[in-house]
Amino acid sequence: MTSNMRPLNSKKGEVPSDGRENCGVSDQAFHGKCQSCDGVGKPSYPRANGVSLKESGTCSFSCDHANALLVDGPKGSPARPGHIDSADCGQHGCLHAKNESCMPCNDLQQESDREQAGDTLDDLFFFNDEEDDDIDWEPSARLAENRWFCLNCTMPNLDEVKHCLNCHELKGSEVAAGYDVFKTHIARAALVSANTASVLVSTAIGFDERMLLHSEMEIKPNPHPERPNRLRAIAASLAAAGIFPSKCALVPPREITKEELVMVHTSDHVESVEQTKNMLYSYFTSDTYANGHSACAAKLAAGLCADLASLIVSEHVQNGFALVRPPGHHAGVKQAMGFCLHNNAAVAALAAQKAGAKKVLIVDWDVHHGNGTQEIFEGNKSVLYISLHRHEDGSFYPGTGAADEVGVLDGKGFSVNIPWSCGGVGDNDYIFAFQHVVLPIATEFAPDITIISAGFDAARGDPLGCCDVTPAGYSQMTSMLTACSEGKLLVILEGG
Repeated sequence: MTSNMRPLNSKKGEVPSDGRENCGVSDQAFHGKCQSCDGVGKPSYPRANGVSLKESGTCSFSCDHANALLVDGPKGSPARPGHIDSADCGQHGCLHAKNESCMPCNDLQQESDREQAGDTLDDLFFFNDEEDDDIDWEPSARLAENRWFCLNCTMPNLDEVKHCLNCHELKGSEVAAGYDVFKTHIARAALVSANTASVLVSTAIGFDERMLLHSEMEIKPNPHPERPNRLRAIAASLAAAGIFPSKCALVPPREITKEELVMVHTSDHVESVEQTKNMLYSYFTSDTYANGHSACAAKLAAGLCADLASLIVSEHVQNGFALVRPPGHHAGVKQAMGFCLHNNAAVAALAAQKAGAKKVLIVDWDVHHGNGTQEIFEGNKSVLYISLHRHEDGSFYPGTGAADEVGVLDGKGFSVNIPWSCGGVGDNDYIFAFQHVVLPIATEFAPDITIISAGFDAARGDPLGCCDVTPAGYSQMTSMLTACSEGKLLVILEGG
């Protein structure tokens, strides 16, 4: 039995402070005998050093030993828990409580109550009513007020639960350290620019810590889903995995110029974003905030995307990842909306063409349709825009992206929309769409560079997208798109 959940009081191979050794397999404090019952399935909901008190299959194991934590009943329902701080295995394969008073025990009781009440995973995210979850698209409108967001995996949890039900992170803990690796002398020594004579690394990353200053200033019951910790968490993961700086180069940050922006947006739009630097906070729409740092962050994001595209087309690097915010694919010719201020993908596409690319492919797999990107290029046959998104006959935000929206004038046929009629779509749906729609069209188009508007709100567990794409699914889609333009690929972070 294995799990990716983090034990509360010990790590794999460690001996707890009271001298007892963890029993069971991997880092779980779960006795092997507890798995010997008939029809047992894969355990879930780890508690107390990773102990799972619920089985997904039928369990006939039972025990009436005092203070034992066990799984019994025809459906593997949890037994009444005691107050536990840790647990070990008794001679009969039971889990015996140790010490007194422990919040995971309270978590377990709440979870058991919800199970008996028939609550589902959706109840952890949204109000439990009879309305459709997406009838009101505003991101914070349907999040209950008694929720907290895990800073490790961003999942919402009930306020009274002290450890994240998804990754078991402690409530109130900080994002894992590591994102500051982008500021080290090693990172600065790995800078790559257009003046570089040859390809020294295959992948370049665009990041600047000033983009973290863009945040919602107004205090609300729930944090905005597009917040600085998104970048911190990603950067920390890249550092922890050894991907950066050892395997990637950092692109020098710069703010995009007004001359570059007006190739995509109107002058009035550019000026409206610029004016926010003189305000403590403001809103373009109910969900699109700005503060005094937002204009700079938006220009840095667009500038990094433009420079990455230029570097890839000019073959200074093979591919790139724009770790940027605010996102951009909802920003249209003259409007900021949907968390987006400037359209980063559109700026990157035009920068790629300025660097020598004749045809640019943009694939947008964010769960929301990139209405801004489609609007900008709807009459341009040199940019092929393909979007896969929830649509539901226009009831899912932003309401655009129907299958019959194919572009206008010279660009007719160069906007391709693959709208999902409901939530819950996963890897198989996306891969099927790639194999039968995306790749055949992209291959015929033969782009010089491929740009991915990489929103991850269609990922499993995202409370807004409510879909089921896994990391393996995203990896496979990325691999497929790499072949479309001889490996010249730019991935730009959007939502999720």
